Parts: sequence; structure tokens; C-alpha cells
Amino acid sequence: MKALLKQYFGYDDFKPLQEEIINKVLQQKDCFVLMATGGGKSLCYQLPALKLDGLTLVISPLISLMKDQVDALKACGIRAEFINSSLTPKKISEIYSQLKNNEVKILYVAPERFGLEGFNNFLKSLTISLIAVDEAHCISEWGHDFRPDYRNLSLLKERFPQAPLIALTATATRKVREDIISQLQLEKAHFFISSFNRENLQISVVEKKQAFPKLVKLLEKYRNESVIIYCFSRNDTEAIASDLRANNFNAQAYHAGLGAKQRSSVQELFIKDEVNIIVATIAFGMGIDKPDVRLVVHYTYPKTLENYYQEIGRAGRDGLKSECVMFYTYADTRKHEFFIDQIEDAYLRRLSQEKLNAVINFAGLSTCRKKYLLKYFGEDLKDGNCGGCDVCLQGEKKIDLVYNQELFEELRALRKNLAMREHVPPFVIFGDATLQEMACYLPTDQEAFSCINGVGAKKLELFGDIFLSVINNFVQKNNL
Repeated sequence: MKALLKQYFGYDDFKPLQEEIINKVLQQKDCFVLMATGGGKSLCYQLPALKLDGLTLVISPLISLMKDQVDALKACGIRAEFINSSLTPKKISEIYSQLKNNEVKILYVAPERFGLEGFNNFLKSLTISLIAVDEAHCISEWGHDFRPDYRNLSLLKERFPQAPLIALTATATRKVREDIISQLQLEKAHFFISSFNRENLQISVVEKKQAFPKLVKLLEKYRNESVIIYCFSRNDTEAIASDLRANNFNAQAYHAGLGAKQRSSVQELFIKDEVNIIVATIAFGMGIDKPDVRLVVHYTYPKTLENYYQEIGRAGRDGLKSECVMFYTYADTRKHEFFIDQIEDAYLRRLSQEKLNAVINFAGLSTCRKKYLLKYFGEDLKDGNCGGCDVCLQGEKKIDLVYNQELFEELRALRKNLAMREHVPPFVIFGDATLQEMACYLPTDQEAFSCINGVGAKKLELFGDIFLSVINNFVQKNNL
């Protein structure tokens, strides 16, 4: 498996739990995987798919993500396709032919497909070796993102008894876990629960006084980086995005009040690095798998720690250091309590108030914020100092990879041009972490280039020479 990991994905080592999960899948065992965002969930089914004979079926609720995920797999030399409502009947028919001829290893599908008898009958004619249910919390009415279409998946074990089933989620309370297991018939599954501690995220709470000047100062630090700013209302998103543009920032608003076309367009611009700041309500994020978001700001504090954890989870998915800043004032409490007061069910109203209180407690801490956050999700942080929150970080600094910033920017520009040519998001070519390694170690030949994390065989063949040319020119020009 390590050879396949290097050949296709360009990595030398697994992240925690990946190897154990993959081994269980290869032994035809069902698995339940609760793994923090950025922990490498996708690899847990993508890698065994290469080893297994038949087709791996991946069920995902995020139509907007499927194309990105399939593009990324194809860029690594893996035969992948997707079927959802965005495709024409002609295109779906072409993919059906490829599937019949065993020309596809990984197929992404939307859950509503399983409500169609014709689709289920077609699947029965294929050799399915593995089924992965991504974002598995969507099957639970108790989850924060329940999708009725996910109920179509309750018969998977009966329909495909020969295929191991792996359910994956990044956030799930005990109640949601029980629901996933019951709905997907995973009572005998092997459980894997990784740490909720995202060590690369630095979290802090800032007093919401002179908030906009503070925001501008913060954004100056991330001038050309990808940033998400979460606001309370649609009006807030429009006003702040407009004010940021007036301050020469490349910002766009995103909220549920925009037309579907406009939302899709804003999302596309962000993914392709053509807009670097999105000012959004919580409607934004589920369709985003962008690994290089460097800053997430909560301009108004969120109503639950579940929301907060999920939203900061959109920062630093590539494992590089990223910052999460919450602006806090007790005055914003009234905004949240207004909506809580509208809840008719007394139990749900009390529960919502308790969740809000937990956020207020979090904001007012003078002790480690990560310890409090992890405790909320049932995990104990062993270290006395997390090294990743404003309370623990006070005059403490971590040593990061020292790379040549000028070369890094040149490589980013090259990546963007290649991405436009290939019609894919820039991170599909190479992630930021890979470019930083290039700008640190300065590989000057194919062999050295292949040692960089994230450079697999296919990407070496496709992009090796063009990146090496830029690196070599830079090295000669600067006598490095």
C-alpha cells in the first residue's frame, strides 16, 4: 500500500489511523471512521480502491465537490468518474458504458440516485468491491446537516452483501453515531476515532471593538491568501464585502439569498483563486474542499461549538499553519437569543440556549481554548499547553519550514496558469505544502523532484519538467 501511496499520491507515509483502516477494508471488514477535517478520510477508500478488483462506489451529498474530487484523482492517474444531476443523459450513458467495460475504478454518486430503480438494477450488474458513504452524518435527523436522500442508503448492506462498507464523517455526537450505525447496519463494523485536535490551526478570540479596522489589519497579513469570513446575516455579508472592496481587497459575498447561478459562480472564482476573500453566512462551506484556506474569521460569534468546529475546519486542510479568529462581544448574544426565543419546543429551546452558553464560555476563557473545545467533543487534551490558541501562545513561536517566498510565489503563478489551461482548481495540480517544499529544498532534477511530498508518478510525468525549469532558472539567477 505504501508503494501505491507514493506512486499515485506522492506521499511517503500515512497519516494516523489511515493504514489500520485501509488494512481492515482490504480484509473485507466494515468500518466506521470519525476523523477530523484534514485527517485524510478520502485516502481510506481511494487507496484500497486501487488494490481491489472491482468498482469502488463513493456516495457524497456534495454535487459541487464531486467534479473537483474526480479531477484530483484523474490528475494522479486514477480512473474516476461521477454521476449526478449536473450531467446530461448522454454523458451518463457514456459513463455507464465505461463502467460495463471495467474502465472506472472509483465512481462518485449522489444519494438520490439510490431512489431510482433503474440505477439500482444497473449497479447489480457490476462488480462492486467497496462502498464508501462520505459525510455519513447526513443520514441522521440528529445531525447538523440531515439529508432525506441519505435514507435511501439504509438498504446498501442487503443489496451488496459482498462489499465492505465504510462510513466516514468529521463531526458526529454520540446520538448521531448511533443513528449512522443503525441506519447503515454497521453493528459489526470496526470503529476508528481520530483526535479532534487540529494542531495546525491557531485559534484566538478578539474583542469586537473597532472590528472593521481590526479585520483590515488581519487581512493585510493574508493579502493574497484564501480567506473565509463568516457573518450573522445576508446584509452583513454584502456590507462587509463592499467595504473590503473599497479597501482594495478582492472580496465577494455569498449567502442563500443569491441565485443558484451566482452562488455557483462565486464559489468557482474562490476555488480557482480568482477571488481570495469570501464573506459568507453559514450557507457557505459544505461544497468547498479547498485545502489552502489560510484564515477563517467569525465576524459574529457562532451559535454552537459544533458550528464553530465545522467552520474553522475549512482552514488549513492541507496541514499547513492557518489562523481562526473569532470576534466576540456579548452584545451579539441578543441576535442569537432572538431566534432561540422563536423555538416552540421547550426542550429544543433549552438545548439551543445551553449550546449558546458553551460558546460564550469558550469566548471568555483565560485557560487553554483547545482543551475546552476538545472536552466538549469528549476528548481530553493531555498537554498542559496546546501551542495553538491565543491563551497558550502568549511571546511562544513554532518553527516552520523555511522556504524561499519569492520562488514560492513564482511556483504559485505557474500552478495557476497550468490550472487555467487544464480547467481544474490550482490545488489539483499541487498543494501549497508541496510548493513550499519545492521552494525549500530546490530540487533540480527528476529524481530530487520525485522526493517532494505530493509528487506522484503521474504528476512527475505531467508537470516535472515545467516546474523544474522554473526552479533551475531561479537557482541560477540567484546563485543558490
